[in-house]
Amino acid sequence: MKWGSLLSAYIKRRTKLLLGTLLILLIFGVVCYLYGHPLEPLVYASLICLFFGLLFGAYDFYSFAKKHFALQNILQSIEAHLGTLPAADNLLESDYQELLHTLYAKNCHLRSSADAREKEMLDYYTLWTHQIKTPLFAMRLLLQSEPLSARELEQELFKIEEYTQMALYYQRLESLSSDLLLKEIPLSSLIRQAVKKYAGVFIFKKLLLTVEETNETVLTDEKWLVFILEQLLSNALKYTAKGSVHIYVNAEKQPTLIIEDTGIGIRQEDIPRLFDRGFTGYNGRLDKKASGLGLYLCREISQKLSISLSITSKVGHGTKVSLTFPAHTRLLD
Repeated sequence: MKWGSLLSAYIKRRTKLLLGTLLILLIFGVVCYLYGHPLEPLVYASLICLFFGLLFGAYDFYSFAKKHFALQNILQSIEAHLGTLPAADNLLESDYQELLHTLYAKNCHLRSSADAREKEMLDYYTLWTHQIKTPLFAMRLLLQSEPLSARELEQELFKIEEYTQMALYYQRLESLSSDLLLKEIPLSSLIRQAVKKYAGVFIFKKLLLTVEETNETVLTDEKWLVFILEQLLSNALKYTAKGSVHIYVNAEKQPTLIIEDTGIGIRQEDIPRLFDRGFTGYNGRLDKKASGLGLYLCREISQKLSISLSITSKVGHGTKVSLTFPAHTRLLD
């Protein structure tokens, strides 16, 4: 800002003070005139006040300009840090500075959160790119082999579809609350949808699947709950080389859907961290393609749906995953 504009801004800021001073001098002049007093003492006093007023104004303008340039310097570097603000002259300036510090702190927190989310997204898609290469490479080899194995090719295509679905749901997780559509749905219908998707994998791996019939109905979001069930079934299939997967509902107190497998199990020290983002545990390190996001998404979604998700397991004796629905969502037949 040029000095002329700065002086104009200063005068505008002090307009009320100048007008008040002129009004006081005018009142004194009128009173002296009405009472017949000479005006020379008033003029003399006014000139003295004007002299000291100019001195004070010059100093005040210097302070005003100094503070302005200090704030301009802070404004140029505010992206990196807020800096030290000039000392407040009054309570209002102090309030404004406190407000500025609060807004700056919140802005830094929001930017930090946004940067963290962006990094998480970048890390995930970097991992996703490496994951998707494996089935694509396997499909290319199968296409070149003689005779062509349609079933194995179908399994690799199924993996690609799974990775793509995971990416889509990961993207939509941020807006999950606005995407929920709660309605009363029979649990048996949800189970059938999830099982149907993996029927071919059960046949391919020659695993026994048993599903117990249930009449339980819950209040939930069909799309997101089916996604949870698919992820849990996918994990059961991934870590179960032989044996079976058993799906049933325990409805003694609250409706609880249980998926139990006879797979390799999970080490006890890994169970507390299974739902952490990116945690793969010992089993995940054996499976180099594990992303550690499936159970993380299941936990995030289940919390939004007010579903309690828990896992119990023993190495070599399989894993049991329980989805407990709130009691108030259960409908009596």
